[in-house]
Amino acid sequence: MKIVVLAGGTSSERAVSIVTGTKVCEALREKGHLAVLMDVFIGLEGEIGEDFFSADFQLEKAVSYIESWNDKIEELSKTRKEFFGPHVLDVCKKADMVFLALHGANGEDGKIQAAFDLFGIRYTGTGALGSGIAMDKGITKQIFSAGGIPMPRGVMLWRGEDDHCLADHEMGFPVVVKPCSGGSSIGVSIALDQADYEKALEDAFAWEDKIIVEDYIKGREFSVGVIDGEALPVIEIAPLKGFYDYRNKYEPGSAVETCPADLPVEKSREMQEYAKKGHRLLALKAYSRLDFMMGEDGRIYCLEANTLPGMTPTSLLPQEAAALGMSFPELCERLIQVSMKKYALDAGRDA
Repeated sequence: MKIVVLAGGTSSERAVSIVTGTKVCEALREKGHLAVLMDVFIGLEGEIGEDFFSADFQLEKAVSYIESWNDKIEELSKTRKEFFGPHVLDVCKKADMVFLALHGANGEDGKIQAAFDLFGIRYTGTGALGSGIAMDKGITKQIFSAGGIPMPRGVMLWRGEDDHCLADHEMGFPVVVKPCSGGSSIGVSIALDQADYEKALEDAFAWEDKIIVEDYIKGREFSVGVIDGEALPVIEIAPLKGFYDYRNKYEPGSAVETCPADLPVEKSREMQEYAKKGHRLLALKAYSRLDFMMGEDGRIYCLEANTLPGMTPTSLLPQEAAALGMSFPELCERLIQVSMKKYALDAGRDA
């Protein structure tokens, strides 16, 4: 198949996206696909020949070109009106599938998915609606709570409003403060007192105008991937220092990750059932990953859903798949297959 692996972009998770895209492109080429790596925002210079999808594609050169723009992205995004870079849409239209290796805003939030739907471009992962819903932690909290999936108690706060006092919401310390639509734990803080809280609000509002404040759940952290409606083995994440923040997510050796998690069978099944139910409630397709906490009292709480989970060397979904004997290239192939399946189902409904 001719596959475009789309990475980079303008979000705060650009660097992680490039690593995801590189590894996925390598894996797909290993499986025999004519896979190429492109930056959704930077695109390509010059003319694109008919043989662009070829066995001679130079991945290292493509990565170097994409990374050379990292320091210019912020300024360029302020001045350029067009989001899609040169030749991006043209090349994606020629592909059999676009593997979305994007994370964060303008990638995981449904905007690109909606554009691709209009252009008739096939892509991996869930559609525009599910992507948009899952990206907003506030909406996710409302849907999950109504659907019977336990989540930490919390409130949404908006910049400029005067309802930031915890006592007004019958909440107390410690609390977790995080941007409503961010990823990779960027802008997330644990506040133990008022000084921490004021700093946490400042940090979170630096990223977004809407944030979430939740009760802090002391306990163990887990994640569960869902592929084609079926839950993968539960993985436990135990950071060596602090909580599972950006550094602990992506710096090798910063956390101990155990899969399958050391849990009673009934607890693993309970978490997997919540993951599958959450996947359905958010109208997600193909695959996703849901994150959980288990309190010291054994109660399970869902934290959020990820519609384009990371595919870096330290990412969780590949480790869960490996516990089933699935190699990284086989996982990438599987995600292509389940994403193709959603288009077959849609075509059947339209027939």
